[in-house]
Amino acid sequence: MTVDDEWLDRAFAALGDPVRRAMIARLSRGEATVNELAEPFTITKQAVSRHIQVLEAAGLITRSRDGQRRPCHLAPAALEALTGWIDTYRLAAESRYRKLDALLSSLNPASDGEPGSA
Repeated sequence: MTVDDEWLDRAFAALGDPVRRAMIARLSRGEATVNELAEPFTITKQAVSRHIQVLEAAGLITRSRDGQRRPCHLAPAALEALTGWIDTYRLAAESRYRKLDALLSSLNPASDGEPGSA
């Protein structure tokens, strides 16, 4: 999956709503119909359908047809793309912190991590 700014904007905007995050959490346990996704919420089915449309437009979920059922599924490639994008920045930050830790340790070689030794 290609990660571009437009897709990231849609995906993060979709995840910015607590109802949609809850739907993603529910779908992480397996497929669900609109009625199953609507169950824990005190919102209209129309509102639930709109939330599903936003998640689908962001590419975070897909829908299939099983007779009369239209179950929703997570889109694993989209979630992997999001975590990959986040990891790029997380790993860079961790690298900087490791360098800072090494520098601080080299400035105070007498410190052995014991209280009062600094």
